[in-house]
Amino acid sequence: MNHLSDKYIGVDVLLDRAGEWHMNGFSKKMPQVLNSIDVAFNALHGEFGEDGKAQQIFESFNIPYTGSRIIPSSLAMKKHMARDLFSRAGIKVPRAMFFKKDDMFGIDVSECAKKVFDSISPLWVVKPASTGSSVGVKICGSFGELVEAIDNAFQYGDTVLVEEYIRGREVTCGILEDFRGQSAYALPVVEIVPPQGKFFDYDVKYDGTTREICPADFDNSIKREIENITKKAHDILGCCHYSRADFIVSPRGVYLLEINTLPGLTSESLFPKAARAVGLEFPQLLDHILQLALR
Repeated sequence: MNHLSDKYIGVDVLLDRAGEWHMNGFSKKMPQVLNSIDVAFNALHGEFGEDGKAQQIFESFNIPYTGSRIIPSSLAMKKHMARDLFSRAGIKVPRAMFFKKDDMFGIDVSECAKKVFDSISPLWVVKPASTGSSVGVKICGSFGELVEAIDNAFQYGDTVLVEEYIRGREVTCGILEDFRGQSAYALPVVEIVPPQGKFFDYDVKYDGTTREICPADFDNSIKREIENITKKAHDILGCCHYSRADFIVSPRGVYLLEINTLPGLTSESLFPKAARAVGLEFPQLLDHILQLALR
């Protein structure tokens, strides 16, 4: 709230792990909180905040809110469903298989691993299909590691996605709506360079060891391709206000990994850094997103 314009009076709302609502440090009933605000800046991530559930609550109280609506939020968090939509639209995505607990009655995790082993060459990226911040993501090179990673990923949700590992440079690109005369403006491409021997997992996302190069050093043709795919993915899911798409750029082409409907919005997060590169400082960015919600 320190970065909000003086024209806003910020109200600090916290949802604790027990599901209790708090406003400005005091426990409150949910209707008390929602009936006292004009617009909700949704800064929640992962389950509940990013998957359409919080959005359902806002809409049931007719509260304007930032970010995508219920269905796009839900689709983006169900990575296996989103990637199917992207693939049908002609966007390159890694080869993959997914497994649901509901379909696994009497089936051992090792049988899932064998299906992957027989269909997709190593390395493999194993991830829960409905989490954010790379929670539960593992890269595997052997059958034993694959079994262990699938079993671990099921601890975070009911669906597990296993993708081929594509060697290349990891990049991200953001979309900001109604900016500079464009309905969907692509922010500069950012290259993400994790520490040697690491990938962009939960730890290196937040421990300060990852380098972020903005704007990324690619040929203009590659940058334009990434920007165009980002706009297309934003449109396919029907995202609102802003989003951020993650890619791998390899010798085989540009592969879309996933789309984030609520990108991180700390002053040092990837999306604000890209916005700053085109002259949009953090307070201005927050103001622009709030104005989009209030329209």
